[in-house]
Amino acid sequence: MNLVGERGQSGRLFAEVVPVWHDRSGQVRPEWLSACEDERALTANLMERIASASNLQRAYRQVRANGGSAGVDGMKVGELGDWFSSNLESVRESLLNGSYKPSPVRGVKIPKASGGMRQLGIPTITDRVIQQAISQVLTEHYEPVFSNHSYGFRPGRSAHQALGKAAAYVSAGLSHVIDLDLEKFFDEVNHHRLLWLLGLRIGDQRVIRLIARYLRTGLLEDGLCSQRTKGTPQGSPLSPLLSNIVLDELDQELTRRGHHFVRYADDVKIFVGSALSAAGVCVSVSRFIGERLRLKVNETKSRCCRGHELNFLGHSILSGGHVGLSASSERRLKDKVRTLTARNRGVSMDQILVELRSALLGWLHYFRYARMGKRLVAIDGWIRRKLKCYRLKQCKRVIGIVRMLRSLGVENTLCWRTALSGKGWWRLSNSPALNIGMGKMWFAQLGYYSLSEHYKSLHRRIP
Repeated sequence: MNLVGERGQSGRLFAEVVPVWHDRSGQVRPEWLSACEDERALTANLMERIASASNLQRAYRQVRANGGSAGVDGMKVGELGDWFSSNLESVRESLLNGSYKPSPVRGVKIPKASGGMRQLGIPTITDRVIQQAISQVLTEHYEPVFSNHSYGFRPGRSAHQALGKAAAYVSAGLSHVIDLDLEKFFDEVNHHRLLWLLGLRIGDQRVIRLIARYLRTGLLEDGLCSQRTKGTPQGSPLSPLLSNIVLDELDQELTRRGHHFVRYADDVKIFVGSALSAAGVCVSVSRFIGERLRLKVNETKSRCCRGHELNFLGHSILSGGHVGLSASSERRLKDKVRTLTARNRGVSMDQILVELRSALLGWLHYFRYARMGKRLVAIDGWIRRKLKCYRLKQCKRVIGIVRMLRSLGVENTLCWRTALSGKGWWRLSNSPALNIGMGKMWFAQLGYYSLSEHYKSLHRRIP
């Protein structure tokens, strides 16, 4: 059978039985086990596809396009081309005979938006290519059978689609939400259970052993290499797919129970019609996650709430099925603006405006579907005041403030009264002289990217 035929048959086998892993009593269905057996037969030589020259070439191009930092060996993405052309055949041979051994990953911690630190693991460029090659082939097998309620790290699916589905549930009257927080999910994935899940559908033991090596590869940080016994640290091309394989079992269970839910990576939201139902579902599903998936539910962060109180992918879900801007997303935006407009930066106003434009444009592109017109008018006013403060600070002395205000067409007496007032920069930024001289037109001429105006423009074009 050719490869295209194998892939199509694999998808059909599981499409006939998924999502029906378990029957109503919770027992695994015989049909599903039979489909797994057929799937293992079809994937007995999966490593040949992973190690094919065409698949590795495609993986190489993807890794090169993604860029990123060097791993523990110091090789940069720009150096990969020469290395790859010289070592392709030896890499293929070691993959096929099962002798390939991954290098340790470089451990890096970055701050999380919600506080605390996130552990990243940066593989070497070579390991990134191989992991990407594995991910490309496994995605073809798993993607057709993943739940329609799952949206994260999947081709053709996006955060906006997940938000649209959540909004549709709220619009249909399911306004009570179980907001489940999986505690340090990527750090807590159980290796034994993940390898068992992979072994159910993959018949090539070389692939299973290679993934096991990647899971257990040491984490090198501050000169010390620690062995990993659980988790799939974020930063590798394979981790997103493995996370979906782990949590697909949760998707299947929620579907079996008849729940309405949306999952984006490890962010799970279940929608029900009443507060009483929400409390019962939260307890039951949390028990399943702990006992069956061997993952931890963060009880302090998990909660039952209404849609407008939700923070799902930075958005809230308003009544009527519309998405809004969550309070935490507004806070993070303002924190970013505060950093860019800090009055001790010592850079030109033009540079500040260029940096602001880049940050605000990307932010608005992501949040463009949220209903937030009035909030953006207020945020714009707040940002303009921050910029006024920055410009005032650049004047340094009273005479400097007077000269600047005169150049903006402010009456001379008002210029001196403002400069000599003794008020702080923030209070001065809202004074009559500043409002006259630094109005919206002045900011537009400088090139200020107005969130509210561009939001209006976007929504004039969106049907």
